[in-house]
Amino acid sequence: MPDQYHHGVRVLEINEGTRTIRTVATAVIGLVATAPDASAGLAAEATLRSIASNGDVVFTAKVVGTAGNKIRVRYVNPGTVSEALAVSVSGNDITVSLATGVSSEVTSTASDVITAVEAKTEAAALVTVALDTGNDGTGLVNAADWQTLTGGENEAFPLDTPVLVTNLMDAIGAAGTTGTLPAALDAIADQANPPVVVVRVAEGVDEPATEANVIGTVTAQGKKTGLKALLAAEQNLGVKPRIIGVPGLDTENVTAETVSIAQKLRAFAYASCYGSETLEEAIMYRNGFGARELMLIWPDFVSFNVNTASADTAHAVARAMGMRAKIDQQVGWHKTLSNVAVNGVTGIDKDVHWDLQDPNTDAGLLNANDITTLIQREGFRFWGSRTCSADPLFQFENYTRTAQILADTIAEAHLWAVDKPMHPSLAKDIIEGINAKFREMKNLGLIIDATAWFDENINTKDTLKAGKLYIDYDYTPVPPLESLMLRQRITDQYLVDFARSVNA
Repeated sequence: MPDQYHHGVRVLEINEGTRTIRTVATAVIGLVATAPDASAGLAAEATLRSIASNGDVVFTAKVVGTAGNKIRVRYVNPGTVSEALAVSVSGNDITVSLATGVSSEVTSTASDVITAVEAKTEAAALVTVALDTGNDGTGLVNAADWQTLTGGENEAFPLDTPVLVTNLMDAIGAAGTTGTLPAALDAIADQANPPVVVVRVAEGVDEPATEANVIGTVTAQGKKTGLKALLAAEQNLGVKPRIIGVPGLDTENVTAETVSIAQKLRAFAYASCYGSETLEEAIMYRNGFGARELMLIWPDFVSFNVNTASADTAHAVARAMGMRAKIDQQVGWHKTLSNVAVNGVTGIDKDVHWDLQDPNTDAGLLNANDITTLIQREGFRFWGSRTCSADPLFQFENYTRTAQILADTIAEAHLWAVDKPMHPSLAKDIIEGINAKFREMKNLGLIIDATAWFDENINTKDTLKAGKLYIDYDYTPVPPLESLMLRQRITDQYLVDFARSVNA
C-alpha cells in the first residue's frame, strides 16, 4: 500500500474469498493413426488475364495451405519510355513492372513475365508461374491491379502434427479411405462427437518401420513426432488428451510408449492384446504390463466396411475410446465403460464364452486376468472394468481416472494462488474452495466423499517461511458393482397362513 499524501478518498481492492473450481475437460481423445490418402490440402492461385490473347498467366503459391491466400500480385505500367521488365517483392506482395518501348507502350509478353518472376529469388520463393491452359505466352500483358491468390486449403492432417478435430463427420471425409485413421474416426463417431486430437504418422515400408513412426521421437529442431506429439497438444491447441489409443497399430512396443505418454498427460490408455489369436495368448500378453493407466481389450469387434463393402475387423480400441468419451459426457468419469451397448458393430471376431451367472467362462477368465472382453447381450458390450495395475487401489478404470481428474482439477484451479502473500486467510480460502468442489462432486455422484484440511504437523514455521504450503485432502472413488451376490433361500414359512388365506 503506497504511503502517499492524498486529500480525498481512495479505494483499495482486497480480493479475498473462495474461488469456484471448474472440473478439467475429460472427454478429449488423443488418436495416433495412419492415413496415406488423407486430404493433402490445396495451394492458393490466381490467374492474371490480359486483353490480348495468349497472355494469361497463372500464379500458384509455393506453400500449400491458407498461408498462400495472403499473397498478392499486380502488373504495373510504368508509363515511361524504354523501361526494362522488373520484379519487386514486399512481404507477400509481388509487383511486376512491365517493360515499355520507345513510345511507352507495354512490350512484355506472358512468357517474359514468367521468366522475370522465376529469376527473382524472393518471388520464386512465394509462387510458381505458368501459362494458363491454351496460352502459348506470345501475347502482350497489360496493367492489372492487385489480385489476391485464393483457394488455399491447409493439409487436413499434416504428419506428426497434433490436429484438433471438433466435427468428426468432416474429418472422416478428409481422412481418405486407407490406413487406420478413417476407421478409427468412424468408430468414435458411432459413439459420440468428442474433441479428438489426431496425430497422423507415415506408414513405413514394413511393420517395424511403422511402429517406429508411431512411437515417435524428438527431432534436432525440437519437434515431437508420433505419440510424443500428443504432449504438444495442450500448448498448440489448448486441449489436453485424456483418452489415448492407437487402434490397429498398438503393438507391444507401441503400447509401452502409449502408457508412458498417458502417465505424462494424466490420461488413460486403451490397447489391444496385439497379435493374440487365443485366450491363452491374450493372458500371456497381459503379463507384460503393470500400469494403472492401461486397459487391455481382447478380442475385436466386426463391422461393415463401406470401403470394401464387406464385414471386416473393427478395432475395439477405437470404440472403447469413443465409448469412454460418450460416458464422460453423458454419465460421468466415475462410470466404467463396461456393460454399455456399443454402436456400429455386428459381431465379435473370436468366440468368447460368457454367462452372467457362471464365473468359469472365457469372459470370466479374461476379466480375472485384468483383460476387458466383448460380449453380446442386448447388443454388443465391453465386459470388464479392470486396469493392469498391480496396486488394488487402482484396480478399476474409474479409480485411476478419478485420481487423475481430481489431481488436475484441484491443481489447475489454483494458478491464481501461486505467489499471493501467504496469510492464513489464503490457506483458508484454498481449503474452503476445494471442499466446496468436493461437495459438488459428491452431490453429483462422482465421488463418495472427500475432504481437504490444513495439517499443522507438516506446515511448520520453517516450511511456511520457505514459501511452502501443504494442503491435504482425501477422497473415496465410486466403486463399480462388479460382482452382485444374490443369496437365495428356500423356506416353508409362507405356507403358515395358507388355510387362512383360502378361507378368507
